[in-house]
Amino acid sequence: MNIFHKVALQGLKKNRARTLVTVAGVALSAALITAVAAFGTSLLNFMVNGSIAKCGGWHVEFPDVGASFVQERIREREVLSAAAFQNIGYAALDGLKSPEKPYLFIAGFGGQAFDALPVTLISGRLPETSGEIIIPSHVSVKGGVRLKAGDTLTLAPGTRRAGDETMNQHDPYRPGGETLAPGRERTYTVVGTYERPGYEEHTAPGYTAITKADPGGADSYSLFATLKNPRAARDYADRTAGAGDYVLNEDVLRFLGASDDRLFNTLLYSVGGVLVAIIMIGSVFLIYNSFNISLNERTHQFGLLMSVGATKKQLLSSVLFEGACIGAAGIPLGVLAGIAGTGLLLPVVARNFGTITSSSVPLTLAVSVPALAAAAAISLVTILISAYIPARKAAGTPVMACILQTGEIKTGMKAVKPSKLAQRLYGLEGTLALKNFKRNKKRYRSVVLSLTLSVVLSVAGSAFGATLKQLAKEYTVEMDGDVSFYTQEMEENELLALYQELKTADGVYGSTYQADLTYPGRAGGLPADFLGAYREAVSDESTGETLELPIDVQFIEDGIYYDFIEGLGLPKAEYTGPNAKILMIGMNTAEHRTYFTGSTMDFTFYSAGGEGALTVSGTFVDRYPLDTLPKDSMPDYLFMAVAPWQQKPRFDALGGRATFGLTFWSDNPARSMAQMQAMIGEAGVAADYTLLNLSTTVDLFRSATFVVDVFTRVFVVMISLIAVANVFNTISTNIRLRRRELAMLRSVGMSERGFNKMMNFECAFYGMRTLLFGVPLAGLLAWLIYKAMALGERLEDLAFVFPWGSLAASVLGVFCIVFITMLYATSKIKKENIIDALRDDMT
Repeated sequence: MNIFHKVALQGLKKNRARTLVTVAGVALSAALITAVAAFGTSLLNFMVNGSIAKCGGWHVEFPDVGASFVQERIREREVLSAAAFQNIGYAALDGLKSPEKPYLFIAGFGGQAFDALPVTLISGRLPETSGEIIIPSHVSVKGGVRLKAGDTLTLAPGTRRAGDETMNQHDPYRPGGETLAPGRERTYTVVGTYERPGYEEHTAPGYTAITKADPGGADSYSLFATLKNPRAARDYADRTAGAGDYVLNEDVLRFLGASDDRLFNTLLYSVGGVLVAIIMIGSVFLIYNSFNISLNERTHQFGLLMSVGATKKQLLSSVLFEGACIGAAGIPLGVLAGIAGTGLLLPVVARNFGTITSSSVPLTLAVSVPALAAAAAISLVTILISAYIPARKAAGTPVMACILQTGEIKTGMKAVKPSKLAQRLYGLEGTLALKNFKRNKKRYRSVVLSLTLSVVLSVAGSAFGATLKQLAKEYTVEMDGDVSFYTQEMEENELLALYQELKTADGVYGSTYQADLTYPGRAGGLPADFLGAYREAVSDESTGETLELPIDVQFIEDGIYYDFIEGLGLPKAEYTGPNAKILMIGMNTAEHRTYFTGSTMDFTFYSAGGEGALTVSGTFVDRYPLDTLPKDSMPDYLFMAVAPWQQKPRFDALGGRATFGLTFWSDNPARSMAQMQAMIGEAGVAADYTLLNLSTTVDLFRSATFVVDVFTRVFVVMISLIAVANVFNTISTNIRLRRRELAMLRSVGMSERGFNKMMNFECAFYGMRTLLFGVPLAGLLAWLIYKAMALGERLEDLAFVFPWGSLAASVLGVFCIVFITMLYATSKIKKENIIDALRDDMT
């Protein structure tokens, strides 16, 4: 250690408060950078594991190969592991309603295939012999064929051909362009159902049904190879497949950075890079100011050293050594804090991430040594840049300028003279405070910039969270229920019997049923302006006061209906009995506007052939008690009647095929839906139906909102802490540099009250200038965030909510930070002897 390094260490020890604040700032910076790296690594690991759970961990699939090819690949050094299943063949299944997927594809699994390829049972068990089979759930959901455990299938699995070409699961169905050559007939017993396999592409022509591998072997296999080096997957596949086909597992390779589709990695690294850049900018402000202030204190010392022969290189080395010492103390603390903070934060958001990605794989902390090394290196580079800039400037200053310290303070009269108006407004103490700002604008601007950054980030972060919550309300306000079942092919008594079974599923705490129909209708007494607008919208060329229109009718449970009637304040007696009124909703669905609320009109409903008619009096309301069942399309003008279930027999005489629906509320919709699917299968429901998880979109948005909100707030808090450390460092050291000036003012008679008044004016100037820049910038950024999200979601009527609470907290925080820092610094000054302060040359 040379003399210059010893001088640097003495400077750090002499100014312990500034050294500790700088170390704390470095630790915060390193913690944030480490947290970004650790979270990025954990997220990538989570996505990789989620993809493996969905599709399997293989890297390359060879879909149609022989047994010898399989054995050769297993023995290759490049292959970490391999699994294969038998391609038993394709078979037609009677009743399939998916024209692009007309086959069952029979796959024979052995032990290795079951281990390597995920098979998630919904009901039943895995096949144990080559005469047993499990069916994927989308055979019933998409294909419309209901199969349950115990059913037998007699199939003749064979080969698909297009001319001389043998086709596999990765060749989409070609209507009229392919033939199926059936093989020998086999009989299978269904022993279970399982979730659609992730390795089955959506364009695959066959539903993958799994049986036990035939002990006698097969002519064709699908081989799934996992490589030791995933990045070499494409080269390996090109070299190995030759003229044959191969498929890369893009879902896994994408997150390993080994795919040609690098969109996710680009997005992840771009976001991470932006975050790291913001952190580095904030950190550079703090650390640069710390070293700049330190060198201002030591300018006289540098001048003396240069006068006795110290070179520019030696002075630079001294300052960089000082930066390395601060880094050695702060970076390890920051890295450990970043890892610990990420580890504490991940469990908070893990469940929400599982909802976003529909994955059962847990989000856990994954630490990468290269990522941590990169975080530490970035932190060290930040320190060295922050130290080098002021050190180079100081080392390039002429010797006499350093000794006399003439470079930092502006002494020109015009430069520091305040206006007469300012002198009258502020008095002597305020004028002195204002002159101090004008003498050295660099430090003043640094404090204002740091505080402004904190205010803008805090308000913008709160605005981002508030806008996300507004969007969440827009997405959730019209959602009734978590799981919906509806069908048009079941009889009423059959549906109600199934309803009693389904509402016992785990997690279900509420349920109801409804029936929806559409009848031709007629209404009179409608306003002329409405008649004209309606007829123009639907291209109706009729005239007159009577309007012919389709009317939707929704029948709901009596209890829900009459609770709604009472909630509206309507007399229940008028809506009960054989000639009861019903509720009507008239709505412009494009403009989200309702018509005729509170009015009562007569409507006539007709049967499809026009031979039956029913006239009912309806009261218009502006909302309905229960969401209708999903429809293929929504007309611009909707007229809908809502009636209790007891009124349904009045309308049954008109005929018409009702769509029956069941709605369930559940604590765990995904689990309830899976159990309901199994119940429906066990009940042997043969009708075509739809089972939907209504909560998926809402949960996805809520979870994304929560995750973004958490990370936004944590990021804003950490950046604000860096800004606060910068402010504390700058103001406290600035006061310390002015100790002789302040001592001189006290020596010529400035009272304690006057001294405090001058300091308070400085606090006010800092705060007002911060708010002058920070509040407009924060408001503009908050509005831009709102506008971007509203336009992105196409919600023009989304209300702008300004985070006034966050702004008030930021304003209060600005003045508190400056006041407390001033109080701390001036208390140190006041304790000093005036004579000692006047003699001290700060070297």
